Amino acid sequence: MTQDVEMKELPAPSNSASSSTPSTLQHLKEIASLIETGAYAREVRRIMRVVRLTMALRRKLNATVLASFLNFALTPGSELHGRLFSYLPKEDEHDMDVDTATSGTQIVAKHSLPELEIYCYLLVLIFLIDQKRYNEAKACASASIARLKNLNRRTVDVLASRLYFYYSLSYELTGDLAEIRGNLLSLHRIATLRRDELGQETLLNLLLRNYLHYNLYDQAEKLRSKAPRFEAHSNQQFCRYLFYLGKIRTIQLEYTDAKESLLQAARKAPVAALGFRVQCNKWAIIVRLLLGEIPERTVFMQKGMENALRPYFELTNAVRIGDLELFRNVAEKFSDTFNSDRTHNLIVRLRHNVIRTGLRNISISYSRISLVDVAKKLRLDSANPVADAESIVSKAIRDGAIDATIDHANGWMVSKETGDIYSTNEPQFAFNSRIAFCLNMHNEAVRALRFPPNSHKEKESADKRRERQQQEQELAKHIAEEDDDEF
Repeated sequence: MTQDVEMKELPAPSNSASSSTPSTLQHLKEIASLIETGAYAREVRRIMRVVRLTMALRRKLNATVLASFLNFALTPGSELHGRLFSYLPKEDEHDMDVDTATSGTQIVAKHSLPELEIYCYLLVLIFLIDQKRYNEAKACASASIARLKNLNRRTVDVLASRLYFYYSLSYELTGDLAEIRGNLLSLHRIATLRRDELGQETLLNLLLRNYLHYNLYDQAEKLRSKAPRFEAHSNQQFCRYLFYLGKIRTIQLEYTDAKESLLQAARKAPVAALGFRVQCNKWAIIVRLLLGEIPERTVFMQKGMENALRPYFELTNAVRIGDLELFRNVAEKFSDTFNSDRTHNLIVRLRHNVIRTGLRNISISYSRISLVDVAKKLRLDSANPVADAESIVSKAIRDGAIDATIDHANGWMVSKETGDIYSTNEPQFAFNSRIAFCLNMHNEAVRALRFPPNSHKEKESADKRRERQQQEQELAKHIAEEDDDEF
């Protein structure tokens, strides 16, 4: 009885331990076969499918699986095989060789495929970054980039764009992002000469990120304005470009363009990219506050974003009320968050908006109020608050923020009666912005339409042409009759 129980329990752990590794390895072998098919047929879509399948297997990668796949895909004893094996953990090396000794000679045709070599580099690089072995990741990424410079194949471009991203990420994680800026510029030049548009998109975003990481906004704008533009090939890269463009426009005080870019990036971003969407919303909230707008409460209540946007919700509340003291308290309370988000300098600009909002509320509430009371209600903490209040009110009147006058003799601010807003041009401006948004959406939808191939080359038959001409004549006659009836 005891022997039967032991026989039932012993095989169970061995089966569970060996079931996960072969399944992942089998998937990688199928991906290698897909790479071979795509390379020989020169079909880029198959290589794009390879990238999607690899991202799904990312969490299942380990040293044993990678070693087995390297023995399967590369020639054992070759220079590339030895280099990639040197990045894997040493303690599992003996087990890897024993488990995969028979799989190294199964495929001979794949050994000479550049696509398969680059894919092996990509797998090892992803594994090293996930394992937080950043120094080995930097060495692996540099070796892969050196190999990429000698390859000019359209089927390699998709894999190369992923390698560019992880190449920059490995150096960013170690704080050495400035070291590769020159190399990224040369790679962008090479991609432009080779007409690798996906590579150009990726490298342009990486360069913009590199410049913005060190607050080099002027250099980023010069590069962006002079870089060649074309139709976006990757939605993810286009979203990143819009986000970086919004940040540049915000720093350059072009808040309207910045708001449009940031909101568009947040809308186009995938639902799974929660962190990216949070960053877009943070910057969009600040830009809208700088424009004098108050974001809706639903912006802060989006699923998964409540905690991340909480500091900005309290900041928006302070700006909406126009309470300068509350604004200072919120800025001090969440200063660490604002510094990590790199929005602290923008929040400093909001002080003027808070004062203007508070002054607008005072102007609406009081028909006449002394400048001393204005300074108290605005909670100005300067040496001469009355003089500051007078200058603030004067500037607000000049800018059109409030409709009032200053009685300098008595030290009063006299507000004029508020008229009907529909007698002004505000409704016209609101409708104009909505119509422009709808037209822009319509134009984007038209550009995104897809038509069957060679539909414009199909010849029209005589019967169809005769029927079309008859319909056009009837329509013209009907329009003419309606015009006569109107007059």
